[in-house]
Amino acid sequence: MPRTHRRPPRPGVEWEFEQVVFPREFSRNVVTRMLVDRAEYGGWELDRLRITPDGTRSAILRRKIIRAVRTA
Repeated sequence: MPRTHRRPPRPGVEWEFEQVVFPREFSRNVVTRMLVDRAEYGGWELDRLRITPDGTRSAILRRKIIRAVRTA
């Protein structure tokens, strides 16, 4: 299940992060396709991918937070 959270803001750019965990039963092709779909339709990009010794894949995705600036 995805978890979304925000890191403390840095000057200029803010990112939103989401952690997605894929069970070991999912093949590499399935995981790749799911990550590509999130990138294409959700605007996410891969920040970090970790494969644990038991075969579980944990991906951290990120996307920019675009703030609308009110004009006078």
